[in-house]
Amino acid sequence: MARSGFKWRVSYRWGKPLGDSATTFFVGEFTHALDNKGRLTIPSKWRISGGDNTYLALPNPGGYVTVYPPKMIARLDEKVAEASLSNVRVQALMMELFSKAHSFGCDKQGRINLNDKLIEHAGIKSKAVLVGNFSAFAIWAEERYARKADADERNIFDAMRELGL
Repeated sequence: MARSGFKWRVSYRWGKPLGDSATTFFVGEFTHALDNKGRLTIPSKWRISGGDNTYLALPNPGGYVTVYPPKMIARLDEKVAEASLSNVRVQALMMELFSKAHSFGCDKQGRINLNDKLIEHAGIKSKAVLVGNFSAFAIWAEERYARKADADERNIFDAMRELGL
């Protein structure tokens, strides 16, 4: 059930269609139940059509899961490629980060299958709230997100001002 949200697509540049390179922005909130196989449906407005639809999920210290789309993964890939292979500290940090990551794609119905560690980290039991963060999105346990939303009620214009918008 969607409370609000939509997907913007940039589909033309200089009068030419961009096709599969259209940009998806993750905005709004959506509540979806885990099915009996532990799968979660990504809102249709957030699905990447055509080409690579591999997402990367990481546990967030705030008690939820952050999901990065292919465009963000490509940026991460560039940064990782620049990392020093001989720097033991850098290699240890990358191992720490990526050992906790999970990559996945959507099936034909737009479902994803988070691993058990990420589901446990987020505290997801039966329902999850998918929350847009413009260039990525978060997956929260419904109960945790409700507590956070109650504790962090803020005027949208105050948030924009703090972000310098």
